[in-house]
Amino acid sequence: MTAETICAAGFAPALEAVESGRIPGAALGVVDAEGRTAVRFAGMAALVPEREALTRDHWFDLASLSKVIATTTIILTLAEAGRLDLDRPLTDAIPDLRQYDVAGAAERRLTFRDCLMHRSFLPAVEPIYTYGDDPARLRAFVLQREWRHGPPVYSDINFILLGIAIERITGAPLSAWPLGEALAFGPPPGPAVATEHCSWRERVMKGEVHDENAYALGGAPGHAGLFGTVDGVLGFAAAMLRGEILSPAMMAEIRTAGENHRTCGWERAFAGWHGGDACSAETIGHTGFTGTGLWIDFERGLAWTLLTNRVHPTRHFDSGIVALRAATGNALITAWDERTDR
Repeated sequence: MTAETICAAGFAPALEAVESGRIPGAALGVVDAEGRTAVRFAGMAALVPEREALTRDHWFDLASLSKVIATTTIILTLAEAGRLDLDRPLTDAIPDLRQYDVAGAAERRLTFRDCLMHRSFLPAVEPIYTYGDDPARLRAFVLQREWRHGPPVYSDINFILLGIAIERITGAPLSAWPLGEALAFGPPPGPAVATEHCSWRERVMKGEVHDENAYALGGAPGHAGLFGTVDGVLGFAAAMLRGEILSPAMMAEIRTAGENHRTCGWERAFAGWHGGDACSAETIGHTGFTGTGLWIDFERGLAWTLLTNRVHPTRHFDSGIVALRAATGNALITAWDERTDR
């Protein structure tokens, strides 16, 4: 069974979702440890204001895949180089975090690892974009705000803080970091897949970051803003399988789960997760709000990315993306395990 055949089997659920109108378009990319790749795509890159067919060259808004492809990778690379300590407070890089309460502010005790593993007390999200339109002022707002406390949840605020830390340590925006071919913070240099008609910006987002906070913060914060083609995401996944991006010590950080199945930046496989139940326990993955996802099964030496524009033209519609992701992973791995060239 070839990579093309495996990819076709895995793409069947997404193709059905496109043909039934639940999502406008989808692309699936598969790569193994030997570098064999396959890509399938179908549907539309945009429905409104004009229809546009999806191609292999279209750039997707990767949404929260930015957290793992960009921010987590940069943080762990800086840690390996000795430029930060994962178990030290963020204030090592951001000394002015809650600077008006240096003795009592809980934010000043948060570590890099706390944020990477989403084990802080910070809220899942905050409409930061409603507080102003100056990226520098909004960053100051994030740093000086007394955040409401709650139980640990998956939080964009964690990664916005990590993005600011990277900027402080490197002296450059995240967009200056080399991420690989066909991966870039927006606007993308090629044809873009449309996301939502934004009621705030009063237009369909196409080549502009969908996430309102990422847009207001300048387009390249730590939690969103990255764009990529299916081949760009696949190239990152292949390099991860080959161990070319992070050192063995840092690879252990992203493969070792702590609370709630979370590793440093990623999520590790568990029963009922978004990657499907067929993947091995040595699988990590992450999803993005716009309808994107990436999974890497180290035991099998297999990785796949499913990219959709499920929020186009609105997020207020049940696209079935949760079930689609799991069905894709299950179908793909079933075909992989049945291959004849093992």
